[in-house]
Amino acid sequence: MVALLAGCGSSEPPPEAPSGPPAGVSVTLGQWRSDEPAHRLQVAVRNTRDTPVYFADVQLVTPSFRTVPASRAGAAIGRTERTDLPIPYGAANCSPDGLPQVRPATVVAHLRTGSEPLRKVAFELPHPDPLLARLLRDECSEFLIKQAVRIEFGREWTESGKVMRGDLVVTRRGAGAVTLAAMGGTTHYNVAYDGPRLGLLRAAEQRLEVPIELTPARCDGHAFGEAKKAFQFPVRAAIDGGEERVVIVAPPKPLQDRLIGYAFRACGFGR
Repeated sequence: MVALLAGCGSSEPPPEAPSGPPAGVSVTLGQWRSDEPAHRLQVAVRNTRDTPVYFADVQLVTPSFRTVPASRAGAAIGRTERTDLPIPYGAANCSPDGLPQVRPATVVAHLRTGSEPLRKVAFELPHPDPLLARLLRDECSEFLIKQAVRIEFGREWTESGKVMRGDLVVTRRGAGAVTLAAMGGTTHYNVAYDGPRLGLLRAAEQRLEVPIELTPARCDGHAFGEAKKAFQFPVRAAIDGGEERVVIVAPPKPLQDRLIGYAFRACGFGR
């Protein structure tokens, strides 16, 4: 009976344990401006040897961010100071208790050197990785503010000459007085509002509407063909007089389209 039960057990092999990287091959993390809105990183591969290394897939693994499936690479990389492999990364693991410290991270890849078979390799990143630390801080700062309020563009916008006027709407979600210290512009739009401070949602208030004005920050002809961060507006906010944190606020797609048309007209391009 014991032998029979043993034969009915799972026949799946244990997960493959990663081995160390090939000699002369190392990785670091990078992020281009165009990667930011796509929540993407670049795994920068350095190979100091002439033997090509084939990367089948690549994945970031760290407790600081949710693990997403490995990204197919399909790249044979010879001697190089830097060759980038793009990968998505998961949302930050944040806590309502405050900003977490970045945790150790590895880049896991299935690769082969020369004609050897594929194997699973783990590249340990230097800890703390400065890029991951910044990304974790930024996402979790935004998370903390969003626990207290929702900040969004209002529905009503009016084009008046070379100015687009509307409201930034703040709606309560949690407890505490929320100070909106400032709202910054983007690569393509300047922001203006009355007074040195954007606004204050008092502890007893549920909603705040802040009038703002948008104007084009640049009018060169190809500007809006490169609008990767044109609508990522930073808002600095604090809860109950605490540390200011940054929330990125983006208008909905229909308003983005209106703003592009407005900017073309304000810059004298027609449309």
